[in-house]
Amino acid sequence: MAGRSGPFVIREDVIRFPDGAEATYTVVTNPDSAFVVPYFDNADTMLVRQWRHAWDESSWEVPAGTFDDGEDALTCASRELAEETGLIASRYTSLGVVHGAAFLTGRAHMFLAEGLTASDRNPETYEQDMEVRRLPFKAALQAALDGAIAHSGSVTALVRAAHTLKLL
Repeated sequence: MAGRSGPFVIREDVIRFPDGAEATYTVVTNPDSAFVVPYFDNADTMLVRQWRHAWDESSWEVPAGTFDDGEDALTCASRELAEETGLIASRYTSLGVVHGAAFLTGRAHMFLAEGLTASDRNPETYEQDMEVRRLPFKAALQAALDGAIAHSGSVTALVRAAHTLKLL
């Protein structure tokens, strides 16, 4: 193990190529996460904006977060949607699972959330400055396609939601 920070473990693996050459490959073990695309009956969605320190900018994204210990994908999705937006969904449709950067072990579980009702937001401490914006789903999808939304998991979730909703 090369390092650890909270749930993140950095390790350096020695890999051997077919020709016998060896190289060190850095791997970050990280928790799985859930990404949620809320879809209202009037075809709106909701995005959140938060500061991303590593990028030195704020980012519009779909509601998302990492699994708590022992949590499954749907429980995480439901929790994150409620915490970040105050929305409760009566129906979830899986949009599949993807991997992030090739050196990360965690997977992103994506969901379309429908049958939405409002409740109180309960953001985590580091999400206190998070902005929440309701907008037409097609506008969010266009922002993802045009590059205005640059968060890769959010782009993927929005495109997969559009496909599931037969908008692509």
